[in-house]
Amino acid sequence: MNHPQTTPRRVGVIGLGAMGAGIAQSLRRAGHEVHAYDIRPGVAEAYAAEGGVACASLAEMAQACDIVISVVVNAQQTEAVLYGDGGIAAALRPGAVFVMCSTVDPNWSVAQEARLAGLGVLYVDAPISGGAARAAAGEMTMMTAARPAAYEACGGVLESMAGKVYRLGDRAGAGSKVKIINQLLAGVHIAVAAEAMALGLREGVDADALYEVITHSAGNSWMFENRMAHVLAGDYTPLSAVDIFVKDLGLVLDTARHSKFPLPLAATAHQMFMQASSAGHGREDDSAVIKIFPGILLPEPK
Repeated sequence: MNHPQTTPRRVGVIGLGAMGAGIAQSLRRAGHEVHAYDIRPGVAEAYAAEGGVACASLAEMAQACDIVISVVVNAQQTEAVLYGDGGIAAALRPGAVFVMCSTVDPNWSVAQEARLAGLGVLYVDAPISGGAARAAAGEMTMMTAARPAAYEACGGVLESMAGKVYRLGDRAGAGSKVKIINQLLAGVHIAVAAEAMALGLREGVDADALYEVITHSAGNSWMFENRMAHVLAGDYTPLSAVDIFVKDLGLVLDTARHSKFPLPLAATAHQMFMQASSAGHGREDDSAVIKIFPGILLPEPK
């Protein structure tokens, strides 16, 4: 994807997982000098061999970069990155920007903006969506909210790593709220796709034929088309794991609980993912939620 030309910057990326690795690639392709840190031994060094810069510590990244993008799993890991032993928050220069890309409780995100402001650090609430392939192509979606000064300090860096950068508010919170709503839909869509395919298998319908018909009919969804292909292939290699939706739908329900707002479908989907996790499928692909249905024979690996 062609992004507008931006002034090359020194940008740090914390967490080179499926999404973080793609973000780092996209930023480097856009001409930025990308510094990487990952808690796993050898991961940042492997990225450096491709042309990036490996950081041995978060303090080293803070000294080198004015923009740091955190792509870790959850709020707990983000707090460890910021305020844990050797955390980056105290080491960043005043006016530096911390871009938070995890799916978190919106109220937690609001609190981080205030806490970092006390240290002179700017904050961007910036959850991401789109998957590893889109991240690597620079075509993912960013749902952002930040103070105007934080956006200004980022220059065009956000646009270098995403196809769509939505600006949803002038302070933290709205980005995470929109991400939570996206995760409500994603989780419910996967759960109901699994339920539909399970019914088809139970009723003896040819699974490949069912998939072909549904993906060309009004009942289709992006999640049915994407995830039920994993079921048909008998391949539960985790691209996004069952336990991710145990977490994310839990955040959805927590968010609604604050205002006593009912979410009956999200609650049911959450129970389905928890059932799959407690049955031992937590680290499998989220399509493994289909394994909770009794009395069906799932397709074997092809």
